[in-house]
Amino acid sequence: MACCEDDVCSRQAPVVDPLYRRILVIALVINAAMFGVEVVAGTAAGSNALLADALDFMGDAANYGISLYVLGMVTVWRARAALVKGMTMGLFGVWVLGSTVHDMWTGIPPEAVTMGLVGGLALAANVTVAFLLYRYRNGDSNMQSVWICSRNDAIGNIAVITAAVAVSTTGHAWPDLLVAFGMAGLALGGAWQVVRQARHELREEVA
Repeated sequence: MACCEDDVCSRQAPVVDPLYRRILVIALVINAAMFGVEVVAGTAAGSNALLADALDFMGDAANYGISLYVLGMVTVWRARAALVKGMTMGLFGVWVLGSTVHDMWTGIPPEAVTMGLVGGLALAANVTVAFLLYRYRNGDSNMQSVWICSRNDAIGNIAVITAAVAVSTTGHAWPDLLVAFGMAGLALGGAWQVVRQARHELREEVA
């Protein structure tokens, strides 16, 4: 009772949902595995979209690891972790934009069949993770950042598959580059949402 009187109770570490912890472990394993698959496939196919998605998988794997580490900590630490993840998402978006602009000058089309097959595998992986995390999408900034990453990945995979069909039909590289631009926009938009929520939670903790 005494701890509630001096506002310590509100700053205690939350009770951790065991199911959420297991879901994060599954998501970490899936994303780490898909990072390896897409790096190999993206390099072999010459696809900027696949390589961008591979780096996204790597970033998400790191994010899930951070989320597992801060799980159960007080709000201020979870908000700080979400702030770091949001900034990382933003840097990823900037990197993809720069890389895509650089590769616009080559105009070499990627291998469409590999793009489509690997994009489909990645979509299945991300839809699975997004489905598992759906119930936690309205949680704190840390939970929200995990959900946003998974949602963006699934959208990005659909775009990669669409780009593969367009590359195969047109014989040009622009669909691959267009998808890379779109994925960068998703990363930047998601980063802003996560950073804004994390800063709001930090302000509330200080107040």
